[in-house]
This record gives sequence, structure tokens and C-alpha cells, in this order.
Amino acid sequence: MKKTTTCLCSAFIFGTALTASAESFDTPLGSIDASMSVTLASDYIWRGQSQTAGAGAIQGSLDFAHESGLYIGAWASNVDADTFGASIEIDYYLGFAGQLSDNLSYDLAWATYTYPKAGGAASVDEILASFSFHGLTIGSKYAYEPQSALYTYVSYAFELPYDLGLELHMGHTDTKDPLNPPADNGKTYRDWAVTLGKTLLGLEWALMYSDTNLKGSTCAAWYGKSRYCNGNLTLSVSKGL
Repeated sequence: MKKTTTCLCSAFIFGTALTASAESFDTPLGSIDASMSVTLASDYIWRGQSQTAGAGAIQGSLDFAHESGLYIGAWASNVDADTFGASIEIDYYLGFAGQLSDNLSYDLAWATYTYPKAGGAASVDEILASFSFHGLTIGSKYAYEPQSALYTYVSYAFELPYDLGLELHMGHTDTKDPLNPPADNGKTYRDWAVTLGKTLLGLEWALMYSDTNLKGSTCAAWYGKSRYCNGNLTLSVSKGL
């Protein structure tokens, strides 16, 4: 994530990891599902912006979910050290998810995005909320530390023939402050993505096209090159462990 605009990441809520195998076990407090996943991606895209300077990414997640809907987890990826002052991003999150009806679900969470060796000032704290209905998801993410920023998004996922899945995503970021003064005094920008997914050979494959309307000068100031916020085609493969 770009710290100057504050924040999840990429095609899905916490990066490009698509699914994870889950193992259930009983405890005195109820059933808990434990899951892990690993992802290899040609790029780490966050809101249409490369977080790895156009290089590949290795990502992983570890999650624990209680039968009540309470969950906790962590997600990690390599990032561009020149941009973030650290080569690793580690995200931690705590949330509660459930069903309001057979077709309507919700997800409420708190997350912190950290960059070890970059210092605590590089971390971002965020509150997330979303509602999903028949494949349509509407959500928002409010970053309150160290800077205020509001991200709202809508996505729609549906099945295609041949066991393919398609997700359409549109997001809007309001940073509350100028993006890159004086070259760019705008406070908002948009990102969009189209992701095609399929399970093949026991792996989850995804091909995503993403883009933003960020100015080239702003992208260059943030990441070193303007092309890191341009249209990007990203291939990823994930495996639940």
C-alpha cells in the first residue's frame, strides 16, 4: 500500500490469495477453522498500483475463524524496498462475518498494515465494512492512522461456462489531502479491475487487468515511475495448504 494516500490490497480484500484450505477442530469454546494459502503472482497490485515495482510477488496467509463468525489472520507479501523502506509487508486483521439472510452477508473488520524495518510510522490502521448479496459486494475502508482516507468500492462476481469465474471491481479513494502538490492537487482517484479465475490441477488461477486514473506525475512521485499505475495484466496462482 502507498503510505502517502494510505489504504488491501489487490484483486480481493487481502491480496491475490484466492482461496485457502481449511481444517476444523473442536475446542471448549466451539469449532475453529484454520486455513493457510500461498500465492505466486506476476505483480502485487493494490488499487491498480504496483507495490513491487512491476516485479513478481510471493504471498501467504494464515487465518483462524470461529463458528460464531469471529476471525483473525495475517497476510504477507514482498514489496519494493525503495518505495516502502522495507522489503516485506505484513498485514494483521480481526473481524466478524455472518449472514443476515440466505443471500445477504456482512463482514466487519479492523486491519493494520505493517512494514518491518521501515519503522512504526510506515504502518496504517484501517476499519473495513462490506455487505454482499447474490455476488454483489459494496464496501468501504476507512484509514485513520497515520492519515485519514476513505476507500469505497463495488464488485460483482459471477460464474461463467467451463467453471470460470469473473469479478468486476470499481473503487474510489478520497485521501482528504492533495495527492502530490503542486503537480496534482486532486484529492481523489479511481481504480478498476476485471479478474478471471479458474480452478485447474488443484490450483486457483487468476488473470486480472487493472488500471487507475492517477496522473503520471503523481505515480512517479510515489513509486519512481509513472507506468506503475497504468493498465496492468497480472497472473497469479494460489494453493491452500
